[in-house]
Amino acid sequence: MSENLERVQCLILGSGPAGYTTAIYTCRADLKTVIYEGPITGGQLMQTTEIENFPGYPQGVHGGQMMQDIRQQAERFGVEFRMGSIVEVDTTARPFRVKSDMGDELLADTIVVATGASARWLGVKGEEQFKGGGVSACATCDGYFFRGKDVAVVGGGDTACEDATYLSHLCNKVYLIVRRDVLRASKAMQHRVLNTPNIEVLWNTQTKELFGEVDGFMATLQGAVLFDSKTNEERTINIDGFFEAIGNVPNTAIFKDKLEMDEAGYIITKPKSTATSVPGIFAAGDCQDRLFRQAIIAAGSGATAGMEVERFLMENA
Repeated sequence: MSENLERVQCLILGSGPAGYTTAIYTCRADLKTVIYEGPITGGQLMQTTEIENFPGYPQGVHGGQMMQDIRQQAERFGVEFRMGSIVEVDTTARPFRVKSDMGDELLADTIVVATGASARWLGVKGEEQFKGGGVSACATCDGYFFRGKDVAVVGGGDTACEDATYLSHLCNKVYLIVRRDVLRASKAMQHRVLNTPNIEVLWNTQTKELFGEVDGFMATLQGAVLFDSKTNEERTINIDGFFEAIGNVPNTAIFKDKLEMDEAGYIITKPKSTATSVPGIFAAGDCQDRLFRQAIIAAGSGATAGMEVERFLMENA
């Protein structure tokens, strides 16, 4: 029966900057807080090599090290970490009844969804091998490391065009690899790309393979093999960076038809708030932010969620 189940005041789903920061705030408010860390402890940043745009690290920091630091800070205040993911949530009544992929069940007075989003990848040969060694899904995060070098961006939408434009200010040359013969981006973004001298658009082009140098655990991208679907010809470009801008998938499937979402599956929150369409459930980080997807913004929304959880519990005591 439900009265025999463990009950927590705040249940956090996900262990990225949003989830860990939420825990820092709820635990400092003396709320019993449990985090289910998800498939990757520390989230996507565990796969990022160097981070230079998060405050407090003047010399930069490895993504894994930064997440370990934030985790230890949350742990200091008493959060309980658990392996695994929440796979079922009953949103019809509070406290919310949830079940993990390990089969355990518990009741939660509030839930903070901080499950993040996953980058879409091409799935081509060499892609996995060179992740962190030249292959990236975030130009804003990693572009600075390719100053003065040649890079490529894959995609034809606004994000790809924004990434190409951003990289054009840092890099020697930017190839924009577009699968079709048109761009899906807004007219303003198209105009900007097509009028930037060091951006070369490769139309009707797909990536077949990425290659480079591998030395033990170190892999360094050196180029890409491309295929022109109009001429049926292959060509090789020499590049140091390969940025994929073909979209992200929010990790929100378990809340489909339970929380209000946009057409892409990002959770919709109230203006200037992390509150969702269900009272007592909050969303922070990339699972509700399809625009910026930055660690510092995720952490900020986690702080907001933590304070809103405390306020909600006080008002509904």
